[in-house]
Amino acid sequence: MHLKQIRVLMLNDNDNLERTLFRLEQGFELQFRLGPSLQGRRVIVHTNYPLEGQRFNRDNFRVLAWNYPSGREDDSDKFCSLELKMAGSYQYYFGYAGIERLGGGYIVVDPVLRVGPDNHVLPLDCITIQTYLSKCLGPLDDWPDRLKVAKESGYNMIHFTPLQTLGESRSCYSLADQLTFNPEFSKEGQNWSWEDVGALVEKLRTEWNMLCITDVVYNHTAANSVWIKEHPECGYNLVNSPHLRPAWVLDRALWHLTLKVAEGRYKDKGLPAEITNESHLNAVRSVFWEDVVPQIKLWEFFQVKVELAVEQFKMQLQKGFKTGGKKELKIIQDPQYRRYGNTVDMDSALETFVPHSSSPHHIEECCAWLKQRLNELNDEQKRVVTQHQEQAINCVVGNVVYERLADHGPKLGPVSRKNPLVTRYFTYPYEDMTLEEEMQVLDQPDKMQHFLAHNGWVMGDDPLRNFAEPGSNVYLRRELVCWGDSVKLRFGNGPEDCPYLWEHMKKYTEITAKHFHGVRLDNCHSTPLHVAEFMLGVARGVCPNLYVVAELFTGSEELDNIFVTRLGITSLIREAMSAHDSHEEGRLVYRYGGEPVGAFVQPSLRPLVPSIAHAMFLDVTHDNECPIQLRSVLDSLPSSAIVSMACCATGSTRGYDELVPHQISVVKEERLYPKWNPAAASSSTGEIGPQTGIIAGKRALNKLHQELAAQGFVQVYVDQVDADIVAITRHCPSTHQSVVTVSRTAFWNPKTHQYESNVPPMFIPGQIEEIILEARTVERNAGNYKKDEKYINGMLEYTVEIKEHIPSMLVKHSGVTSKGRSEFVQEIQFQKLTPGSVISFRVSLDPKAQKLVGVLRYYLSQFSPKYKRGSVPDENSPPALQKPLAQLMSKLTLADMNILLFRCETEEQEDGGGSYSIPGWESLKYAGLQGLMSVLANIRSSNDLGHPLCANLREGDWLIDFVFKRLINREGPLSQVGQWLGAMFDYLKHIPRYLIPCYFDAILVSTYTTALDSTFKLMSGFVQNGSTFVRHLALGSVQMCGVGRFPALPPISEKLSDVPFRISAITGKKEQCCVSMAAGLPHFSAGIFRCWGRDTFIALRGLLLITGRHAEARNIILAFAGTLRHGLIPNLLGEGRCARYNCRDAVWWWLQCIQDYTNHVPEGQQILRCPVTRMYPTDDCEPCGPGEVEQPLHDVIQEALQRHLEGISFRERNAGPKIDMHMRDEGFTVVAKVDPATGFVMGGNRFNCGTWMDKMGESDRARNKGMPATPR
Repeated sequence: MHLKQIRVLMLNDNDNLERTLFRLEQGFELQFRLGPSLQGRRVIVHTNYPLEGQRFNRDNFRVLAWNYPSGREDDSDKFCSLELKMAGSYQYYFGYAGIERLGGGYIVVDPVLRVGPDNHVLPLDCITIQTYLSKCLGPLDDWPDRLKVAKESGYNMIHFTPLQTLGESRSCYSLADQLTFNPEFSKEGQNWSWEDVGALVEKLRTEWNMLCITDVVYNHTAANSVWIKEHPECGYNLVNSPHLRPAWVLDRALWHLTLKVAEGRYKDKGLPAEITNESHLNAVRSVFWEDVVPQIKLWEFFQVKVELAVEQFKMQLQKGFKTGGKKELKIIQDPQYRRYGNTVDMDSALETFVPHSSSPHHIEECCAWLKQRLNELNDEQKRVVTQHQEQAINCVVGNVVYERLADHGPKLGPVSRKNPLVTRYFTYPYEDMTLEEEMQVLDQPDKMQHFLAHNGWVMGDDPLRNFAEPGSNVYLRRELVCWGDSVKLRFGNGPEDCPYLWEHMKKYTEITAKHFHGVRLDNCHSTPLHVAEFMLGVARGVCPNLYVVAELFTGSEELDNIFVTRLGITSLIREAMSAHDSHEEGRLVYRYGGEPVGAFVQPSLRPLVPSIAHAMFLDVTHDNECPIQLRSVLDSLPSSAIVSMACCATGSTRGYDELVPHQISVVKEERLYPKWNPAAASSSTGEIGPQTGIIAGKRALNKLHQELAAQGFVQVYVDQVDADIVAITRHCPSTHQSVVTVSRTAFWNPKTHQYESNVPPMFIPGQIEEIILEARTVERNAGNYKKDEKYINGMLEYTVEIKEHIPSMLVKHSGVTSKGRSEFVQEIQFQKLTPGSVISFRVSLDPKAQKLVGVLRYYLSQFSPKYKRGSVPDENSPPALQKPLAQLMSKLTLADMNILLFRCETEEQEDGGGSYSIPGWESLKYAGLQGLMSVLANIRSSNDLGHPLCANLREGDWLIDFVFKRLINREGPLSQVGQWLGAMFDYLKHIPRYLIPCYFDAILVSTYTTALDSTFKLMSGFVQNGSTFVRHLALGSVQMCGVGRFPALPPISEKLSDVPFRISAITGKKEQCCVSMAAGLPHFSAGIFRCWGRDTFIALRGLLLITGRHAEARNIILAFAGTLRHGLIPNLLGEGRCARYNCRDAVWWWLQCIQDYTNHVPEGQQILRCPVTRMYPTDDCEPCGPGEVEQPLHDVIQEALQRHLEGISFRERNAGPKIDMHMRDEGFTVVAKVDPATGFVMGGNRFNCGTWMDKMGESDRARNKGMPATPR
């Protein structure tokens, strides 16, 4: 049976969670409930998740209706919900009348991917993806043979780089036309179209069980795109972005510098065309400052024409100088960025520089002040521009170092037109002129509009900022790592700002979504969010279950979440190559998916908690360096194995498995991928087969990865065996099967690095069922690597030696050892685990433990169907388990429930016990189940298996024994519940210790929820039909009301027929065992300090009358009635014999409860006739025995009222420090009377406190000892 998954999101005031990721699956229900800060307010929840059957519109919000489960409006239980059936990103916000938005956030619903002729679901964690550079696939009719490599290598998803017509640079991501299928994929006489691509993609989905995704590139287009020349407004040009004019001037100056350096004109200044050393770099700096900077005078774009401004100012003064400006000179930047185009705010100038008079002399003097200040401001602007230029030359030199000097750079060689000093930042579609002539073009808009800014990326920049917009100096400071083949696109704020571009990209998106199952957002962190939001909305309109992946370089999980939540990104690309050693590689596996082994079973209805983005964990991405160059060829297989054991989507790029020893450049690579041929010769470069590279190993690993995800192996444990060996366990929580993969990494070449020859043994908990695979990379005689001219070829001299499902050759079983009755461990000694080796075991619990876990799950399945998988019926069911727990619980009273669920330390100590103390942590608040459940609730939600409570459970059976033994020693039904728990725990104790916290929690949750169900059935209809809040409040009745070892109440009349009795454990005689109410936990819970008159009768209505515990309420009323003395009910009851009558209000609370009882309880007036056993029939008598003096309750009430009207005055018995060490002597005199004129009760003196405000001063230093806080 499938349990519906419900997630609850609590709404609280000012919960702005836009940067928090909430991931949900289709089929889930999301409930919004009110948190404490919003209770009592008329909250309105809005969402743009559409009604069923309607299309999604990001800006169309609707109000969600509230549901009331209890049938009445109750803020604690009401909720509004969404049935999630559509993938994507959806927004919610909430507020109330007058304040529309108090908080909000996003939810991301994952797509459902389907493959095969039967459209079966491909879970996200099953994905194994391989990237192809599309331009290396050749003609479309050759694609199946080349793509078959992915199928035969075990991948189930293909990522194509863009299939559109490429730009001049031939970069896979510089597209000349986003709408046309690249004609290069058609042979002569052919004309393949998008429909043909779509047909191939569908064939792969249905026949090969493979899905296909491709990139979408929204941020730029190829510089040679025809449409950008026809629509230059789609880019950032000098007309629509005049703030880029100074940067363009600098760019042109650097281009002319390139030409001069290439021609050798700076050789005599130490700057040759071939830049090879530090002195050449210093020469670049010198030439820049001496020749370039003075020539272009960039500061003039930010300065004021001083003479003109002063002349305008003088004219204003001569006209009269009354203004409303502020006294602070303001310079206004010229929006067109012309030289000396800045102006002065004349109002501020006139307010700042005021002549002494209107005489010509004073006006001239004032103009001189302004001139001086403007020259100072111009100098400041020049200093700012100089700082920009300093950064610019630093970036230029850094670029030169990387491109020409660095070992890891491209080593471009001499400066030339083809390989300029630095990449140009702007297009220049005209013949070169002199720099002076080019500066004249700045006055020709028809040409300026074609100087378009290139795209790129900025190291460490804010990804939410568009670096090409006004306010950014990235282009001027040369901080852009520029892609000189691509123009940055200018979308503006919406379609109205650039209609052609939005429409063009919309068509591009529709084509992509029509033919592919998903998209990779290229350059996602630099794509404007609102653009990507819009386009993905278009794409999901075409393909509702669109799989969206992206790679982000924000450096912050919080910033990542902004993109993930707003765009609905399904998976974020993560790379194993980012790990600097095997420790880090293992940590990434643990970080990117799965629960810890032995994780707690989560309820199907639970809080919605933040999550990290789903990962697509790749051994290497297609645009990063080749691992063989950075590590060693032998590491390819073990690192792939580590990646494949991650509980998330995994993948690689074509060429990795074939051991291609260099990066396959997305720009320069033009060779073709080899085709698949299972019989390919080992020396072949145009064809590959199972023996090529590590393909055979990767196929087995991919198959294993998909099997683990499909079969629910969702728990992960990473063990760093030593510096190079990583063991990763995937565990199935229902069958408790595990797969352990041991990888010996080879980050360094074994030929040059000394690895440890002794491999430490491993201890595998459980029984090894089989060796799934053994594989290692080995050398073979196939010649040394030689780069092929036509095909992308790998290192033929290496292959994988692999065996599957066989008796192990690499390991030696050293037999089974027992670490106690529940720990069976198999020791493994590795024989040939050389660097580059991988071995995978399938492990199950030993047969006895497996059976016991199955039996446990069988008994737990009476509480939830989620335990049915892996359950095994018990052949010899113990007597204690033969009845359902609910049947045993139904026999318990609410007093029994107090013992089962609650009882604090002091209550339990009366029976010689106490609450359980967890070593190294603290004692539980209750000895009953609630003490554990409160702690486990926090542990369970976060799977905090390192908590001291979990450690205590793994280390021994002490807590397990405590839970059931305190119940078995009780009489009757409680003992039976204890026996049921004991029988369940007998199974629990014999399963592996790492599983005990999980199953201990499962047993306790089942017992606790069953107990609560039985508890509420014993209460009133108001509680049974009430909200969750009401029921939680009603538990206070069970918490505070119980029966201790010693009777806390004096005996009530034996004439009452339904008074509970028991045999005293102390005297062996029959005694009453009425429920009493603790005044407070834990300090007023046991002994003579348990019951207090005032506290009892303030709480009695809520704890006993409302909950339907009428008999217990009656007994408490009558017991206190029996202790009436001086017309008062005791403050401290002290079992009646140690009572103190020092409060004036308890009797009135008692009377109020009697009135409530008569009104609330059916035939409640009968209580007035109930016999009361008087302990003190007169004020000064000794306590009477039960039944000696009895009278009806109405007579006792009459006496209390009569005594007040007559006036009460007495001195407490045993007055002095024996009963109150702080009270002054005068305070022991108690006076109470009724004002005959008003009926008000009054009394007391300044030294005693007779009402609930009874705090007595205790401090000599504060001089309040013996002085009440208030004498009321």
